Amino acid sequence: MATERDWLDEGLAVLAEQGVPAVTIEVLCERLGLTKGSFYHHFRGMAAYRAALLEHFEARFTTEFIDIAESGADASAVARMERLLDLVTGRGDTANLEIAVRAWAHHDPLARAVQERVDRRRIDYLGTLWRRRGGDEPETMARLLYLIVVGARHLVPSLTAGELREVYEFAVRPYSREPS
Repeated sequence: MATERDWLDEGLAVLAEQGVPAVTIEVLCERLGLTKGSFYHHFRGMAAYRAALLEHFEARFTTEFIDIAESGADASAVARMERLLDLVTGRGDTANLEIAVRAWAHHDPLARAVQERVDRRRIDYLGTLWRRRGGDEPETMARLLYLIVVGARHLVPSLTAGELREVYEFAVRPYSREPS
């Protein structure tokens, strides 16, 4: 039997591959090889599922990333930023998922609210790291670093992980040293 997380992970996969219109009970059941009864065991309907899907997206690709970046023995802001960049560039192909959620946010108020919250939290975290690092204008730099990642995903074709890392490192190069 599939868990709620199995349903949500599959929903993120469908969303990334085909966009929100393809996220239907029928498609999910077919891909998981399960029945609608199994779906309704976990969710009251498609509206509840989509709300849970957005929460799952936020948890996996924002909260979890920040938690991982904050973990570890090396507490320096530079090390945390490196861990975060490793997650952003190394966790499979999340570019299509990020694009799909942003597209969804253009026509759905709940998706928009989640996307706004995700963007704000990510920018705030980057600003915190930049401030800890001793950088000037943390809000502006945080937005710049975030825009690099978001913009890289919207290029056709998207920047590779290596190209994204190169641009990111170029942007922070003048500030590469932490204060003593």
